[in-house]
Formats: sequence, structure tokens, C-alpha cells
Amino acid sequence: LRIGALTRMSSLADNAMIRSDYPLLSYSLWLAASPQLRNMARLGGNVLQRTRCPYYRDTGYDQCNRRNPGSGCAALDGGVTRNHAVLGVSDQCIATYQGDWAQALIALDANVELLGKDGPRAIRFADLHRMPGDNPAQENNLRTGDLITAFSIPDKTWKRSKYLKIRDRESYAYALASAAVALDMDGDTVRDVRIGLGGVATVPWRASEAEAALKGQTLDEASATRAAQIAFSRAQGTQENAFKIKLGRETLVRALLETAQMEG
Repeated sequence: LRIGALTRMSSLADNAMIRSDYPLLSYSLWLAASPQLRNMARLGGNVLQRTRCPYYRDTGYDQCNRRNPGSGCAALDGGVTRNHAVLGVSDQCIATYQGDWAQALIALDANVELLGKDGPRAIRFADLHRMPGDNPAQENNLRTGDLITAFSIPDKTWKRSKYLKIRDRESYAYALASAAVALDMDGDTVRDVRIGLGGVATVPWRASEAEAALKGQTLDEASATRAAQIAFSRAQGTQENAFKIKLGRETLVRALLETAQMEG
């Protein structure tokens, strides 16, 4: 599957083949933004949207290591952190990556096609974004002059897949927790599984260890709960956003069980 970077969100979400063979991609786009934005926004720009951390967006705050390297982090220094990340955080930045479609792409092992000064090349979507670490200002691994031209997904369809998004209101709101799940089942046994997590991490987040725990297992509430516990075993919450750890686990369990009920 190859998707051009200038494809509109609504066009891909409503594509019959995508809805049939990759419903996860369609779900993640329909649950994003508003109808007006989905009719205008292009997929190449969607994956590069910047965090909505108020201390980054409001230049009235001097303390933002992402915007002003070395200045500190107003969120960590007594700020409001309810919507911030619990996975992939550092003592420099806990800003959340708040897109939706990226979780589907990272779950499906997508690649990003680029055109740069030295010609075309491709990288793994998982290598596009950078966790904050000691340098939150460097958000991705694009080179100067790089242009995203397309996204490609390996030659395997995922008819049993979905995106579950939990938020404060039903529409036009960013995820507090989300899960992108794709399953390949043999009866009740998991042959293959892909998991992406959103609303809880500093970058699009692949829960590889949780996937490994599910492969070859019967998928039921107990095995889904164990996988969710593994997915959030390294989570670090603040007093205000620690609820996201429990919410994220429960979101993943629900997404796994609901996806298992889909026709494969």
C-alpha cells in the first residue's frame, strides 16, 4: 500500500479499499480533528503536527526546552500536566505527541518516502520522530530540505484492526489515551499483533513488548490485561496525569478485545 503525502485525510478515510483492508487507518483519520479540517489537511503535514503543550505554544512562557533549549520546562516546574505524556518522557520535556494517524502508521510498520538534497530515500516511520531526551528541540530525524512524498505499508492487509480514542468530549478533542490495534488470529490464538499507543507518549508509540507477550497466546481479558500492564510498565506520571497510566491500560484492553470480535 502506497499513500501520497498530499492525500487529504477525508479522502483516505473514506476510501473503500482502506475501509475494507486497513480499517485501522480509516478509524484513526475519522476520529481526528473536525470535518472541515479533514477535508483540507494533507497526510504529510499531519504526521509533523507539533505538540499542543500550552507552555510550548504560548511564547509568553520563557521556560520551554523544546522552543528555547536550556531554558527549563514550565510543565515540570509546577505547571499543569494533566494532558502531558507518561511514556518516553525525560527531565527536559514531557510534551505529548497528539496526532492520531501516526499511531496507525507505527503499528503497521509503515515507511516514509522522502525527497531531499541527495535525492529520494525511505526511512521507517518509527524512526521519523525523536523522543525528547536531552534535546527536545530536535523533534524528528528529517534533514534540512527533506520533503515527505509518500507513506508505504508492507504487503499485508489488516482487516481485523481498529483505532480506539478516549477523550474529554466525543469530537474535536485530542486523545487522553488511544490504542491502534491490528490482529491476525487463528481462532482465539494470536498469530500476529500490532499495537500503537497515543495520547500518552512524547512520540507515536509502538508497544513491542506487549505484542511479544500476546503472540501465540489465547486472546482473552486476562492476556489482554497482562499485555497492557507490560505496555505501561515504564510509564512515569505526575500527580495530575498519573490517571493516564490506568486509562491507557484499560483503553488497550478494550481495543484488543473489540478488535478480536471483528471479522478477519
